[in-house]
Amino acid sequence: MANPLLKSFSTTFATAPFSKIKNTHFKPAFIEAIKLAKEDIENILNTKTVPTFENTIEALEFSGQTLDRISSIFFNLNSAETSDEIQKIAQEISPMLTEFSNDITLNKKLFKRVQLIYDIIDDLNLTPEQETLVTKKYKSFIRNGANLNESDKLKLRKIDTKLSKLKLKFGENVLAETNDFELHITDKKNLKGLPESTIEAAQMVAKQKNKKGWIFTLDFPSYIPFMTYANNRALRKKMALAFGAKAFQNNKFNNQQVVLDLVNLRHQRATILGYKSHAHFVLEERMAETPTNVRHFLDDLLIKAKPAALKEFEKLSNFAKKDGVNKLQKWDSAYYSEKLKKELFNLEEEQLKPYFKLENVIEGVFTVSNKLYNLEFEEIYSIDKYHEDVKTYKVTDTTGNFIAILYADFFPRKGKRNGAWMTSFKGQWKKNGENSRPHISIVCNFTKPTETKPSLLTFNEVTTLFHEFGHALHGMLANTVYPSLSGTNVYWDFVELPSQLLENWCYEKEALNLFAKHYESKEQIPMELIAKIKKAANFLEGMQTLRQLSFGILDMNWHSKNPSKIKNVKEYESLSFKNTQLFPDVKNNCMSTSFSHIFQGGYSSGYYSYKWAEVLDADAFALFLENGIFNKEISLKFKEEILTKGGTKKPMDLYINFRGKKPTNKALLKRAGLLN
Repeated sequence: MANPLLKSFSTTFATAPFSKIKNTHFKPAFIEAIKLAKEDIENILNTKTVPTFENTIEALEFSGQTLDRISSIFFNLNSAETSDEIQKIAQEISPMLTEFSNDITLNKKLFKRVQLIYDIIDDLNLTPEQETLVTKKYKSFIRNGANLNESDKLKLRKIDTKLSKLKLKFGENVLAETNDFELHITDKKNLKGLPESTIEAAQMVAKQKNKKGWIFTLDFPSYIPFMTYANNRALRKKMALAFGAKAFQNNKFNNQQVVLDLVNLRHQRATILGYKSHAHFVLEERMAETPTNVRHFLDDLLIKAKPAALKEFEKLSNFAKKDGVNKLQKWDSAYYSEKLKKELFNLEEEQLKPYFKLENVIEGVFTVSNKLYNLEFEEIYSIDKYHEDVKTYKVTDTTGNFIAILYADFFPRKGKRNGAWMTSFKGQWKKNGENSRPHISIVCNFTKPTETKPSLLTFNEVTTLFHEFGHALHGMLANTVYPSLSGTNVYWDFVELPSQLLENWCYEKEALNLFAKHYESKEQIPMELIAKIKKAANFLEGMQTLRQLSFGILDMNWHSKNPSKIKNVKEYESLSFKNTQLFPDVKNNCMSTSFSHIFQGGYSSGYYSYKWAEVLDADAFALFLENGIFNKEISLKFKEEILTKGGTKKPMDLYINFRGKKPTNKALLKRAGLLN
């Protein structure tokens, strides 16, 4: 039987034929697709005519499309619907893909053709997008070893192969540790303080595992409410210690050596390529440009946030003392923060949840997107899904033009990693007169519906959904010629602008009135609740900012120095946190061993990007606040200058084209209540 991954997809909208794909199809498909991609490269090399933009750069850009498509399907499944079998295939496939990638960038003859075009770029009368593509291709060769001697090329190949396997191993270990822990409660009195919906969800988990009582796990929809509401401090401690010890225990899932190997190999790779550190290598292709600039940026925010954080921490500590807690610990933070919020603002998370039924929030983000960008969303049932929980939508503009396919996967399960992310199963490009539209996916881990209640989101989950949808809009509205410059293929410290910008609508009455309705009575969210949400928006903002900055500093410390003398992951991490630490350290806990953003995802030397993009999003949203949050002229300008343009121009140029000026951090500090 033909391999479904190797046929041109005859499904509606040429979507991935998930129901036909078996795990046994992947490896043969990869082998064949690599062969096809190599033939594409050979065709470029065998071109007898002089190198041109079309026969070299453009041909290279559109080479290996079957391989790209299979890779996106496989690795997205490895994140959202994995299994031991898929993980084993990933470990076999990754070195093959790394080797193929090296074969391209270390190919002398191919590089020579690319370099010839790059050297005469000014004489070629190219469009700005074509010029960007030439520069990007040229740099990708240089930054991946094209100019190295043969001995160093061999070293680079070995390092890249090891890195590809280590990143996978890191993620597998974190997922295994997340799945391995459960807190099994059989005595009802240990549930005191927990909301009814959380108790019901825990009972459902226990039932599924054929156990009596209630089971709580390290999945966010289970872990966060437990830490926020459970009166039993000893059990909160047990949960927190388990969460903080992920991949830091004396077992086969320990990530300490994986972390040390990753940072050392990254450093060695950077130095072989002539860079001082991995961070110097990464930041050359970022808005921030250098580690020094990132440190100045983080330090500047630290100076402003730390005094506020210390005051807030003292206030929280004094509040907990009234309850007999003399020393505030990590497992007290969410619990007393929630209680203090209730006292200060008369606002509880549980008050809000009935107004944020998942289906209503989805409808809300669709309506907001319609009002801003003229988009319409229709749930369709004619395309394949990789899991029954997944929802599928056809996205069009208001005149009926097809824009994108959207997959939405909202609930936790065993084969899915924690957190939330946006990804794509197919990119966007223009070729032979056709605008080939993207297939975008958002993946979250929200509270599941129970037998008696629908999925009701916390306000934090609402902002998460809007955040990921901001990324999705960046992907769906992409409108460039070349796939590697399309959608979210932008500098990493710019990619969070559309996502963080969209979160702002969650705090605005005009937007909330569109979708925040009580799931039973259908009553609109009361004005006083909206006022409280806005008032509480900066609650403990100093502590939150300090926490984010601490992660950015830890990331930079791992990646901007020579790590060869680091022997102890925990000790090194503790030194990094010295200037930002509020809570007493927990000896058996370690952040780095489960810091997936920087050791599994693409955020190494880039975690600062969240704060960097906050400066941009606060500055951009200030324009909406001045002119109306649904001002069509401004929203369509944002769409045209930023969302459709992808990485076709430098991010700051795109931003200035939209905003008319460079951003300052004033709007961010004002929004965060950190301006004196």
